[in-house]
Amino acid sequence: MKEVLAYQQTADEPDTLLSLLAELFDQIATSRRKFGILHPKKFVTKVKKENVLFDNMQQQDAHEFLNYLLNTIGDLLAARQREVGQPGSRTWIQDIFQGTLTNETRCLVCETVRSKDEDFLDLSVDIEQNTSLTHCLKTFSSHERLCSESKYYCEQCCSKQEATKRLRVKKLPLILALHLKRFKYVEQFNKFVKLSHRVVFPWELKLFNTSGDADSTDHMYDLIAVVVHCGSGPNRGHYITIVKSHGFWLLYDDDIVEEIEPHEIENYFGLTDAQQLQRTGASESGYILFYQCRNLT
Repeated sequence: MKEVLAYQQTADEPDTLLSLLAELFDQIATSRRKFGILHPKKFVTKVKKENVLFDNMQQQDAHEFLNYLLNTIGDLLAARQREVGQPGSRTWIQDIFQGTLTNETRCLVCETVRSKDEDFLDLSVDIEQNTSLTHCLKTFSSHERLCSESKYYCEQCCSKQEATKRLRVKKLPLILALHLKRFKYVEQFNKFVKLSHRVVFPWELKLFNTSGDADSTDHMYDLIAVVVHCGSGPNRGHYITIVKSHGFWLLYDDDIVEEIEPHEIENYFGLTDAQQLQRTGASESGYILFYQCRNLT
């Protein structure tokens, strides 16, 4: 919160998403009331004005909003740094959320390996029925065969060759945001449908899909928040959030906040096949998971 509070609007500056977010955080930090709610009207109005995607009454995707917010604030921070003569410096968005993936491609003829790095603020992983987050992450980094029309052009062989490629984590972020891909386009229905699959996510997470030259391979992560989608599809339903605060788990549902027991989080893993047959309506499923590195520096 302290990083955001430093960017409150001054009298001669126009409103930005960052300054309006800082205003909200300031209202929370300075409120004398132990209970109550805040109405983020100015912030929501600015979001709708800045991005037409959110300027309607339909339910919007929480993951799309997270990406938009982090990238927009990152751009605003970078612009400020340029103004004070510090172009290229890392912002606190990068310090907190940014990690690095390495895309490794191995030619199956000459065995040459080419690597290309790319930064990320969150990871989107495919899900399967009755599985775990650890399994999903292993699948995320599994080998993919490049053959037939998808052959890889090997610079060493100077021709297209069969190859394998995979993604691995090279640099771990302080806060790891994991997006479970619960909405899948089904051509038969010509629309996106929700995958209410049961995916068990742990309270403690260690990443095993790191590259050999990763900056650290022994970081443990602790679950600190879960964004839950409640509904039957991407354009209908509701979002709630579960957050760990001062050792307690709190469930936020609009203006309702209540404490829940840790074991109740299991209710948001998703549904088994049998449970889906019994329930034809909406499901409450973990959608975005936030893990905090235990060795914060």
